[in-house]
Amino acid sequence: MNEATKTNELVVYDTTLRDGMQGLEVSYTLDDKLKIAHMLDELRFDYIEGGFPLSNNKEAEFFRRCKNERFEHAGVVAFGSTRRPGGSASSDPQVTALLDAETQTVIVVGKTWKAHVEKVLKTDEEENLRMIADTIEFLKSQDRRVFFDLEHFFDGYKDDAEYAERVLRAGSDAGADTLILCDTNGGTLPDEVGRIMSALPQNGLAPLGGHFHNDCGTAVANSLAAVDHGAVQIQGTVNGWGERCGNADLCVFVPNAVIKKGLQPAVAEHLHRMTTLSRFVSETANIIPDKRQPYVGIAAFSHKAGQHADVVAKSAELMEHTDSSLVGNHRRVLLSELAGKSTIVDKLNKYGRFDKSSPVVAELIQRLKEKENAGYEYEAAEASFDMLLRRAIGRYRPLLELKNYHLESFKTADAPSKTVGRIFLNSDNVETMGASVGIGPVETLDHALRDALQPHHPFLERISLIDYKVRVLNPEEAAAAKVRVFITTTDHEESWDTVGVHENIVEASWEALVDAIEYYYNNYVLEGES
Repeated sequence: MNEATKTNELVVYDTTLRDGMQGLEVSYTLDDKLKIAHMLDELRFDYIEGGFPLSNNKEAEFFRRCKNERFEHAGVVAFGSTRRPGGSASSDPQVTALLDAETQTVIVVGKTWKAHVEKVLKTDEEENLRMIADTIEFLKSQDRRVFFDLEHFFDGYKDDAEYAERVLRAGSDAGADTLILCDTNGGTLPDEVGRIMSALPQNGLAPLGGHFHNDCGTAVANSLAAVDHGAVQIQGTVNGWGERCGNADLCVFVPNAVIKKGLQPAVAEHLHRMTTLSRFVSETANIIPDKRQPYVGIAAFSHKAGQHADVVAKSAELMEHTDSSLVGNHRRVLLSELAGKSTIVDKLNKYGRFDKSSPVVAELIQRLKEKENAGYEYEAAEASFDMLLRRAIGRYRPLLELKNYHLESFKTADAPSKTVGRIFLNSDNVETMGASVGIGPVETLDHALRDALQPHHPFLERISLIDYKVRVLNPEEAAAAKVRVFITTTDHEESWDTVGVHENIVEASWEALVDAIEYYYNNYVLEGES
């Protein structure tokens, strides 16, 4: 690790493991945090903020474990705050905890907004400046690189620009290596960032950085504005997770900085792994990825209307602002009632040479419209459409033939409800039976199906159901309404979606379950054997 010799024009600082964990529904185990840290290091993020070592045992243990972990590029950073009012930095528990973490770089947060100094710290403006200076000077005396987070900087500047500049000067004069301007409330807009940063006496200060929250939906835009006005370090999180509406999304900021602005932070070398990083962190946190996330979401390079798909087939740059492969994503042409022949041809291309006049194209368009009239929706279930394609061109090999399944749900007094399931089927000309006991009928059916197949098809151990959604299509029919079921399945590298429609939710689920398994069987297991 060569932190001291970083010469890139832009430093990318990740706080997924600290600020990101403050987001709604985000939680990591200790092992999760270490896995994410190593992936960030592999992708050459410059700094990884590991957490606040004094907050709990897990955070302290993370830093203990990091002492024996090897990071090739990234510097692991311990987070803390300035000393308490009226105390000494050398004996303050929060400051000594940073030293105990034994990271070469530490980051300390201090107050910039006078209202916080008075109402939160309950001290005066001069003591706040001493707290900042004492803490940074002490940490520098202990041979630490020190980043200084100026909490609520933009709000503080708008309230009292002179005092905000005094806080900047106190941090710079004390030896801070970078001064991080924080939009802690997330209420600042890009034009304000530019105006305020342009007014700062940057030539007489330590280098500036930016840390923006997304409460106005402008965290990435604010980060880009900060770079335009002198920031050399930007802080953010993978997928933009964080307090309230989150932080600047590094999976969006980094591609914008590299592709749109031509900057070359160290992570630019691995820009093509940005989609993988986004989904790895989502899966680790057990959070479904945002399909509409710029650059890395599955919708980012998706096209639905037939006219759009036709243009993409002829000249993709007319419909896409950049090449999806640069960030490790890929184009998707979605299937719907708006689909034209170009869309179908695009989907068929992976199976051979087809054109708009091919009979199978007309057959599939008709079939697609019939299925969607019945309630199917393939733009969100491309794996199911792939099964339609394979059947139409004779490239489909069924994994199983159902004989029957039987489900029985029961409840006794106050005991939890249970469902017992049995299934009988043929697979590769072998009759087999599976059974399961679960809570609901869909869970039980899924487990019974796997119980029947897995002894003969061990690939099923690699795949698992990760999302299940139901929509009622005709609620006016009440209990007899038709439902549409979407299932997302993963092999922990890729994920795919399937759909089923029926008046019986179990039957709709069965259809989607079978499509999910047969999609993987046909596209990965059989293709791998050939």
